[in-house]
Amino acid sequence: MLTVGDKFPTFDLATVPGGPEGLKGAFTQTSDTSNAGKWKVVFFWPKDFTFVCPTEIVAFGKLAGEFADRDTVVYGVSIDSEFVHLNWRLHHEDLKSLEIPMLADIKRELSSACGVLAHDAGVALRATFVVDPEGIIRHVSVNDLSVGRNPQEVLRIVDALQSDELCPCNWNKGDEFLKV
Repeated sequence: MLTVGDKFPTFDLATVPGGPEGLKGAFTQTSDTSNAGKWKVVFFWPKDFTFVCPTEIVAFGKLAGEFADRDTVVYGVSIDSEFVHLNWRLHHEDLKSLEIPMLADIKRELSSACGVLAHDAGVALRATFVVDPEGIIRHVSVNDLSVGRNPQEVLRIVDALQSDELCPCNWNKGDEFLKV
């Protein structure tokens, strides 16, 4: 599995855009060069039309503005196709207003390159990568398939990484930094 300090892999995936455009069926492409110069949060979920996944996706979507305020884009990725993503958005009430794009890793190339493919299940683990503007991984976490993650914690980590300071345990934006 890729870790902190590694270069995030190159990719080019079909995408259901966030916002109202995503509900129109006009697919786009998202690549590692999309949104150049920005921080990126790339989070993987196992499959569409499941139970834990939409709780996480909706929570990330609700924080899209907060991430954007930090010059950070959020990409959600699963092994499902763009057609399945679109169908899920159209038929899941909480996903209709989703503000983040859903990327289709149907060949499992990105999840394999990141090392987060659960080989027994054939799906991506619940992995989260925070990538700096130079494409370097600055944070990675992986949850078991049955356990959802905390997008608010990912936002806190982005704040800490962007501060370029020493941040103590449970540090939040506005708190004091450690002084050496």
